[in-house]
Amino acid sequence: MKTLIKNIKILGSDSDKIFITDGKISEAFDEASADEVIDGKGATAVPGLVDMHCHLREPGGEYKETIATGSASAAKGGYTSICPMPNTNPTADNAAVISGIIKKAKEADKCRVYPIGAATVGINGELIAEMGLMKEAGIVAVSDDGHPIKNAGIMRKVMEYASDFDLPVLNHCEDKSLSEGAMNEGEVSTSIGIRGIPTAAEDIMIARDIILSEYLDIPVHICHVSTKGGVRMVRDAKARGVKVTCETCPHYFTMTDKCCENYDTNFKMHPPLRTEEHRLAIIEGLKDGTIDAIATDNAPHHQDEKDCEFSVALNGILGSETAFALGYTYLVKTGELSLEKLVDLMSKSPSDILKLGRGTMNIGDDADIALFDLEHEFTFDKNTMLSKSRNTPYHGWKLYGETILTLMGGKKTYEKLQ
Repeated sequence: MKTLIKNIKILGSDSDKIFITDGKISEAFDEASADEVIDGKGATAVPGLVDMHCHLREPGGEYKETIATGSASAAKGGYTSICPMPNTNPTADNAAVISGIIKKAKEADKCRVYPIGAATVGINGELIAEMGLMKEAGIVAVSDDGHPIKNAGIMRKVMEYASDFDLPVLNHCEDKSLSEGAMNEGEVSTSIGIRGIPTAAEDIMIARDIILSEYLDIPVHICHVSTKGGVRMVRDAKARGVKVTCETCPHYFTMTDKCCENYDTNFKMHPPLRTEEHRLAIIEGLKDGTIDAIATDNAPHHQDEKDCEFSVALNGILGSETAFALGYTYLVKTGELSLEKLVDLMSKSPSDILKLGRGTMNIGDDADIALFDLEHEFTFDKNTMLSKSRNTPYHGWKLYGETILTLMGGKKTYEKLQ
């Protein structure tokens, strides 16, 4: 099967064509021999995006999302590889559940799904999970997701055991003894009468994990950094040679806690939206290389779980279908980052952290490609989303960088081109 994509701009290349043979990027062939010719209509082609932190909810939460709908939604956002967290029901803490997730993902055939296994049984922070068996089944990392490993001794054992299997450890950094609120602690939380969560709750555990990584000389990855202090500590640690990496999410560089003033639960997430000072620190961390990746932390929820009091609504928002457009609109078009840097943060860098071998468009690579329209503004409409859920704060936002086409191994997984 030969496919030709023409009339495109290619990141890092002067060519306006991509040649695909049997699902892989190939040398140029006689265009007349192509089985399919795709007119990209001037869109920009980049390596398929890699989401190193998302939630697909299946098994157990199919009323919110399924592996099929979640991966279709990701494909619409330009993603070709996604890594779902293990907070499913039953928990993804054993080979059987991991195998089931991979089987469902292959049946859906919309994204390459690389599960992250639980670090501890039941993600309860006590008994270390069977990482070796889960790796044989297909996991690429371990994490207890939104349940931070609070016991430093257990965290040390998790890091040591995971290193034996060459598995990265991803930790949600939060001292829960400080985080009983529902939004960022500050002027806004005080003014609207919502109990706040101090930035110290995140910073304390980031500091602990950096200390463990430095002491053990074992890598650790910090999930969804949202604070100025977290960025500073990771920056300083990297300067000392500590093997620490971290990610952030689009909501932390596009919004602040002021968005919560009208009690809209679509702005409730964990970690919470911070102040402008922290938002700017996140952007600076992206610019200087302190922050290694942009993930979505895509978290589907049923309407009933969001259409309630702010303090009891579940945390999390959808992010797969807006992440690239938000990055392009608020980082590239504003001059904060180059397009090349944004794409690296959303493709090769997360792939490298998890050792997936994705994020490039070289001859011989799988044809995992996303085409984005960078020239025309579009209005994001939650009613057109492919997710089963609708908990997005971005409805009605005017953005640039709409997905035009996504290919996984040369196969169309999303298409808007007409």
